Amino acid sequence: MSSIFASGYSILIPKFEIDEAEFTPEPAENSRAYSRIHEVFLSFRGEDTRGSFVSHLYASLRNAGINVFKDDESLPRGHHISDTLLRAIEQSEISVVVFSRNYAGSLWCLDELDTIMECHRTTGLVVLPVFYDVDPSEVRHQKGEFGKELEKLENRILKGVEEVEEQFNIWEKEHLRFNKLRWMRWREALREAAGISGVVVLDSRNESESIKNIVENVTHLLDKTELFVANNPVGVEPRVQEIIHLVDQKPSNDVLLLGMWGMGGIGKTTIAKAIYNKIGRNFEGRSFLANIREVWRQDTGKVNLQEQLLFDINKETKTRIRNVESGKNILKERLYYKKVLLVLDDVNELDQLNALCGSDKWFGPGSRIIITTRDQDVLRGRADILYTMKGMDEGESIELFSWHAFKQASPRENFTQLSRNVITYSGGLPLALEVLGCYLFDMKVVEWEIVLKKLKRIPNHQVQKKLQISYDGLNDDTERNIFLDIACFFVGMDRNEVIQILNDCGLFAENGIRVLVERSLITIDNKNKLQMHDLLRDMGREIIRANSPKVLEKRSRLWFHEDALDVLSKQTGTKAIEGLALRLSTNNATCLSTKAFKKMEKLKLLQLAGVRLDGDFKYLSKDLRWLCWHGFPLKYIPTNFYQRNLISIELQNSNVQLVWKEAQVLNILK
Repeated sequence: MSSIFASGYSILIPKFEIDEAEFTPEPAENSRAYSRIHEVFLSFRGEDTRGSFVSHLYASLRNAGINVFKDDESLPRGHHISDTLLRAIEQSEISVVVFSRNYAGSLWCLDELDTIMECHRTTGLVVLPVFYDVDPSEVRHQKGEFGKELEKLENRILKGVEEVEEQFNIWEKEHLRFNKLRWMRWREALREAAGISGVVVLDSRNESESIKNIVENVTHLLDKTELFVANNPVGVEPRVQEIIHLVDQKPSNDVLLLGMWGMGGIGKTTIAKAIYNKIGRNFEGRSFLANIREVWRQDTGKVNLQEQLLFDINKETKTRIRNVESGKNILKERLYYKKVLLVLDDVNELDQLNALCGSDKWFGPGSRIIITTRDQDVLRGRADILYTMKGMDEGESIELFSWHAFKQASPRENFTQLSRNVITYSGGLPLALEVLGCYLFDMKVVEWEIVLKKLKRIPNHQVQKKLQISYDGLNDDTERNIFLDIACFFVGMDRNEVIQILNDCGLFAENGIRVLVERSLITIDNKNKLQMHDLLRDMGREIIRANSPKVLEKRSRLWFHEDALDVLSKQTGTKAIEGLALRLSTNNATCLSTKAFKKMEKLKLLQLAGVRLDGDFKYLSKDLRWLCWHGFPLKYIPTNFYQRNLISIELQNSNVQLVWKEAQVLNILK
């Protein structure tokens, strides 16, 4: 470009043929070449505001820890405005434009504003207008004193062009066309900028309060406030570093989806927050959408999440999303050119992912999407990295528990063993360690002993509520019944054996067990045995107990030896009972009557140890599928015991010498 000086104003005349494309925004892809270096670009008319308002605003922003580009101080002298300022604007997150009475009288300011508004439309640059001693309507409609300054500039420039054209006629058409389009752009930029909600400063006496409001607005728009992680972040940093290391091994320009999977209360959200705080400033935009499972259920929750994401990344407040499907298109259009960090917390449905991060094409190169979930199935085919959350080790557990129970890093004297008992019960689950630590704080030793005794029967309410979310999220009663049966009877048993037993109970166990594994409710060890965290086991048992807390015989399953013994000894069993376990000492077997089973017509699962039954075995349920009787006291299985529906008979350490006196037809025995 060459500069032609007329009436003291610099006019930029292009040395090439001008066509309409030069006055339309560049493709959004181009913005990917720029990273955000400046947090705020400050645009102002120096002669109006430099010595007072802008200086104070600049100082306040800097004092708030905000990186500000101020062209009269930040611009290296000798650089051409069109190159340096363009780059500075494109590399900023927010532009604060201070409109003053004489703002429109500056060619420099209008060119600057034109570039700012173009970046606002194409790269998501946030614009915060400040109307200093001028009414927003005057700027929007270019009226009043503000409009007069614009007219003066227009007349001077056109006069200068006419003088130049008298001497040099070669660029006549290009000059006229260039300036007409230029003025159209300037006026549109003023209208658009003045239409954005901003800060009005009409009284100099309120300048300090106005500056405070501007700084608060900018801080909010920049999302300067970090997420709260934990009062005592024990074990957080090693896990954060481990995950960041996994991510860093992937190509930096790829869009990467990381799935963090694990049971409720194991610390997924805590670690995700810490990662968000640690690396969030490396991205052009970031968003942490918390508790998606819960928000999704609300009437407007789906759309609210999409709008929140749009605001967090682009700071858009005017866009209203009508429905989820239109929201997908809007997000795809507005986010695909930005390098973003997106955390989707507690996802439990594939529809949630489809609505909030449909594909990697929605985001710019280098974007990172982190998903926390209890359900591995939602990550299948989507996650580039699957990180399985693990519980705390003993040292971490002691420290975290101690901070909550004693307000120090280790247990107090006389509480060491009791603390270890709590830690064993908690099984490395941070949620339980924190909740129980707070609950036991400032209690005496005897009170601790009472609490621990109670926990063996009734889990802590807060822990129960958190863990039960996974159970409540199961698809149907079939999956819930499989979980409850495993919790009461099958922990530690071979997966294939359990599948055979439960399949014949009509529970479609192969698929159900797969779902429970994916939902972090059970695990399968390297010996193909079913395992379950003790707190999840207790959660399942508490669900059963809570359905009939006082009337034992109305519970669907009895597993606690005192409850089962009470029902059998009093012969109060009912058809509500579908499973019963009574495991006593085998050294001195307890004798009970078979009549205790007379009314248990729906009993399918029976596990006995240290028990001897006297009487007619015809009273045992004909629906029985699984009989596990350790120390079976008889020499043979009684003939009058109906066995045709049995899938599995386990008689370890028994006195059996002859299995059956008479031949039995057991077609479904596995």
